[in-house]
Amino acid sequence: MIGKNGEQIGIVSLDEALRRAQEEGLDLVEVSPGIDPPVCKIMDYGKYKYNQEKKERAARKKQKTGEVKEVKIRPKIESHDLEVKIKNIYRFLKAGNKVKLSIIFSGREISYKDFGRELLNNILERIKKDFVIDIHLFNENRYIGAMITPKSEIRREKDAKDENS
Repeated sequence: MIGKNGEQIGIVSLDEALRRAQEEGLDLVEVSPGIDPPVCKIMDYGKYKYNQEKKERAARKKQKTGEVKEVKIRPKIESHDLEVKIKNIYRFLKAGNKVKLSIIFSGREISYKDFGRELLNNILERIKKDFVIDIHLFNENRYIGAMITPKSEIRREKDAKDENS
């Protein structure tokens, strides 16, 4: 048995351990049941659970998850506008986020999906030397697109920057 301040009391009977815990107004908690004799500790179990949850919450808060940013492009996009969209893709990926690149068709544009695929492949060709293309082409109702992720070095640099700040 272990006391409330962490001192080792020794081997005592179950009735004696329960009596000591009641005298101190605390709980008797079985710490490691697989051992013979099992190890028990006198503690405030509610406070212990609260502190455990608090630690888990703090650990989850520190976790960094990359967001998925979406860049939507129409098939009739002009060349300058396309350059701006590509710069945005680079900016998002260098920040450590994933990018969902979507080409959106509306109305009769849907009959020109080949033109949209050609535009998407053109963009992916320009980007693939710097970044990783996860899903090359996906086809949803009025969308075709791809998922792009930053290379692992960029992610590691971003995480190191976040830890130093």
